[in-house]
Amino acid sequence: MQLHYLIREPKEILDKNPLLVLLHGYGSNEEDLFSFANELPQNHYVISVRAPYDLQPYGHAWYAIHFDADENKFSDNEQAKESVQLMANFIDEMVQKYPIDAQKISLIGFSQGAILSYATALSFPNKINNVVALSGYFNSDILVHEPNATAISHLKFFISHGTVDQVIPVDWARKAKPALEHLGLDVSYHEYPVGHGVAPQNFFDFKNWLLQNEHPTHK
Repeated sequence: MQLHYLIREPKEILDKNPLLVLLHGYGSNEEDLFSFANELPQNHYVISVRAPYDLQPYGHAWYAIHFDADENKFSDNEQAKESVQLMANFIDEMVQKYPIDAQKISLIGFSQGAILSYATALSFPNKINNVVALSGYFNSDILVHEPNATAISHLKFFISHGTVDQVIPVDWARKAKPALEHLGLDVSYHEYPVGHGVAPQNFFDFKNWLLQNEHPTHK
């Protein structure tokens, strides 16, 4: 399955440039997050990916969300795992196609895209180094591989959520920090007084975080 994407080239093409991969939310498309591509660090490739499953009448999803008779939502975890594997393959394709530094690849996911970003990084840590998880939550049931403490130790996470999010409760997001710290990972967690969206301050904070982690200061 080929994934459709939009790309913004770096302002200055080096031998190898870092890559930011944008993963949109359920029911959206690759143009959504790409709208702020030009605000992201200029020396990166920015690639915004369209999720593989088409929804009616429009929009796309990384995996289906079903409702049961009591209106409980549940995720199609098998479909989600397939999308995690698709993303891993997609990253390999991009590294072969463009002069990308395979050691400097970050995922920026919103909502369902954030859920997928957690799982992709923890399942394939050799392909990722930073994750920005916006308005999502960590679902360990969609990991393709069991995390190996040594293999994942370099991963860094920036997590943010709106305190009045009515789509994904902030309580769900709050569980990610202790879960990831339990795995020995570096986590920066932030909340903003907004709903299911990215506040300007949130954008500014994660952009700064990405820049800091691109050139980490040695303690």
